[in-house]
Amino acid sequence: MQANVFMLLIATHVAIICISNILVQHPLVLFDFHTTWGAFSYPLVFIFTDLTTRIKGAPAARKIIFIAMVPGLTASLLIANWIEYGRLWVQNDLVMRIALAGFCAYLSGQLLDIYCFQKLREQTRWWVAPSVASIFGNCWDTYCFFFIAFYHSSMGFLAGHWLEIATVDLVFKLAISIVSFLPFYGLILAWVQRRESINLVLTTHGAKL
Repeated sequence: MQANVFMLLIATHVAIICISNILVQHPLVLFDFHTTWGAFSYPLVFIFTDLTTRIKGAPAARKIIFIAMVPGLTASLLIANWIEYGRLWVQNDLVMRIALAGFCAYLSGQLLDIYCFQKLREQTRWWVAPSVASIFGNCWDTYCFFFIAFYHSSMGFLAGHWLEIATVDLVFKLAISIVSFLPFYGLILAWVQRRESINLVLTTHGAKL
């Protein structure tokens, strides 16, 4: 994988982790259902993971996840402290718990997504692997995060409604992923494959010349 593309993917993962871990702390009522703003950003990370797995293989995707998780979750913690307290470091058990939840959910959810994608990548229809992988990855990630972060926590509303919020959050994640991000995956994949085909033709013709 080219170094600039590799670094761009890592930066993208870090940015999505930071944004989502901040947005998930802000409840949202949509159509009388309780969810969070994080439902609108986090599914994108699964699409980037699936694209990497499809184009560059599972080892490259796992490498990006292992590199991105520490800076992404550390930055999330520091930014959350700055927004809430005006300081980068504050001894706050809830914030630390949310950071731990994000770490566990991101790592296990992404690895599950890659595993499922690898099992289905040979399917003739391009959308099968990313769709199924995203469903399993998002399900595990969502319930893992909300349970670790908010079960019997000091954040009253989220502690009392974490299961409801997690379920609604998951429904919105899956809907957004399938309706918006999956077509984006298809467009990027088609563009990459077209570029690779053009490069192959040019290389072949150059070799013949």
